[in-house]
Parts: sequence; structure tokens; C-alpha cells
Amino acid sequence: VERSRGLGDVYKRQDYESKQEGGYKALAIMEQQLQQTSFLIGEQFTTADISLYAYTHVANEGGFELVKFPNIMNWLKKVSLQANFIAMKT
Repeated sequence: VERSRGLGDVYKRQDYESKQEGGYKALAIMEQQLQQTSFLIGEQFTTADISLYAYTHVANEGGFELVKFPNIMNWLKKVSLQANFIAMKT
């Protein structure tokens, strides 16, 4: 039995779609930058990479398709290969 969608469901869907739109814009900017440089600020690994890695490496859990962003996928691998990298346990 399909239940009718209430207003709360509509707002949740709109909120989700809004976050998806903003998230994909951010990923597109990262992708563009990573076409030009090895890391987000340039050729050196910085706190910018650490900060954005934290969310980006689990973006698929929020419904983002990272396979559409090959430079981000390569960057995630580069970050994980940095000295003293410690993966988060899930």
C-alpha cells in the first residue's frame, strides 16, 4: 500500500535536491581545479586537501556519483597515499 506524500515529504525532497545541486556545483569546481593541479591549492598537499577529503571521500553516501569526476577520484587516491594517512573506520 502506497501512502500519500505529506507536505513534510515534499520539503524533505526539495531540501535533498537543493543539497544535491549545491554539492554537484562544488564537485565541479574541485574537478576543474584538479584538472590543472595535483592538489586543491597547487602541487603541494595542504590542509585544504585534508579538509575537503573528509567529506568528499564519503560523498557517494549522500547520493553523489563521484565516478563522473575522474580528477576527484585520482585526487582521493593521492590523498590516501600521503605519509601518515589514517583511514577513518566505518
